[in-house]
Amino acid sequence: MRIFTIGYEKATQAELVAALKAAGVERLIDVRAVPLSRRPGFSKNILARGLVEAGIDYVHLRALGTPPEGREAARKGRHDVLERVYAGQLDLPEAIVQAGQMLELAAEKPSALLCFEREPGGCHRTLLLRAVAPQADVVDLFPGVPDLRDLSVV
Repeated sequence: MRIFTIGYEKATQAELVAALKAAGVERLIDVRAVPLSRRPGFSKNILARGLVEAGIDYVHLRALGTPPEGREAARKGRHDVLERVYAGQLDLPEAIVQAGQMLELAAEKPSALLCFEREPGGCHRTLLLRAVAPQADVVDLFPGVPDLRDLSVV
């Protein structure tokens, strides 16, 4: 199974949509605990509307988000704390159910997991995939970055 990931840090909604479309993503799975953003275009309802207009499905799986203690640890660069807190989150019954839903959704059509952090290594979406889909072919997308394979060498 192939699963894409994408973070919207430093991106516009248009750049995010363009990156998803270029990769052939047909569904965005929002794995934020709190789907609100100070960045224009990334709060849940506005983002969902923009995606639907672009022909991309939107699903929010709140239980797969990071609890407050984990978000604080991530902001402070305390990845060890984030890992511990998030492992506990994934043990909760709601998270177990939603992790199964996420895998089913990703099996149905090309899907990307969304969170804030641009770099997947510092984000819980990488921890999520390691825990529930260790065999997945993970492709990290970076909005606003041209696909270098499209550039000809001069």
